[in-house]
Amino acid sequence: MLSGCQGGGASKEKESDVVDAKAKPVDGNLKPLKKPATVVIAEDDSASAAGFYIADAKGYFKDYNINIKFAKFSNSDDMLPALASGKVDVAGGISSASFFNSIAQGIDVKMIADKGHNLKGQSYFSFVVSKRMKNKIKSYKDFKGKKIAVSTKNGVDDYIFSQMLKHAGLSRKDVHFVLMPDFGNMMSAVANGTVDAALQIEPMITQGEMKGIHYRFGDTTDYAPKAQIAMVLGSPNFVNNEHAVALRFMIAYLKGIRDYNDAFVKGKGNKQEIINIMMKNTSLKDPKIWDKVAVIGLDPNGRMFVNNIKDQYKWYKARGGIDGNVDINKAVDTSLAKEAVKVLGPYK
Repeated sequence: MLSGCQGGGASKEKESDVVDAKAKPVDGNLKPLKKPATVVIAEDDSASAAGFYIADAKGYFKDYNINIKFAKFSNSDDMLPALASGKVDVAGGISSASFFNSIAQGIDVKMIADKGHNLKGQSYFSFVVSKRMKNKIKSYKDFKGKKIAVSTKNGVDDYIFSQMLKHAGLSRKDVHFVLMPDFGNMMSAVANGTVDAALQIEPMITQGEMKGIHYRFGDTTDYAPKAQIAMVLGSPNFVNNEHAVALRFMIAYLKGIRDYNDAFVKGKGNKQEIINIMMKNTSLKDPKIWDKVAVIGLDPNGRMFVNNIKDQYKWYKARGGIDGNVDINKAVDTSLAKEAVKVLGPYK
């Protein structure tokens, strides 16, 4: 049986009762918790969970007397209710009609920080084109009449696909949309000519390039520069009733993300250490590919593209993917990330 956060909450106890007054401050004047707290994170070994993995491996959670327990769920249909009930404290959520529909139907979760977006010029999600189509597809307009594989319908990939079409001046009727949920099958389909192009994901993009199957075509930020792919989700109990624990958790998480950005974006710090942590916690075990892949963007201040979250919700809603309504302003809570940045200072 999973157990949610075990520790005193600021709304139930005074901050002085929760933290160790005699302990040495960790970040700024913030001291560790008086008693150990266990925070349960629902995660599926995805690269976008880098902040969790790095903070855990480097002891940033331990510094605050927080123990981390990772829990796996086969799908979000099981994970979201566990998060809403407090059996899980934190999880990663990917933007989709299904996700927003769950909230509209009464699943109470909060989007509290960034967990994935595309970095300009090196998008984690990107279109790839078959090598045999190199002379036929030279611009996005050339996708007209072509067979294009996309992993979701009414999910963030579909949304990104729609933004590409809009950018190219095309409609969905102008292309052959091929729904293909498995990215491995997608690469095979490009290789054998079943499809001409695909909206692919790392590390498949890099692996396909190395095998000569496809080539990266443009960059997602050409047409969707501020697309929010995934968000850190918090249970209502964790966010509202466990402030002392939640704040310290967020600070540790952002410290992990900052190490990630130092290594992969700024090229400083101990990159090999970060790669080793990522190899241990994700399915990508090849250090050579880690040196080549476009990594997912993770904001070192935890900021989300909130306006884009609203735009995606409206897009799913207009397509009939959501039964009910969601007040995005209530579903998004940026206060923990902002408070954490006040303690740590802005990332530079």
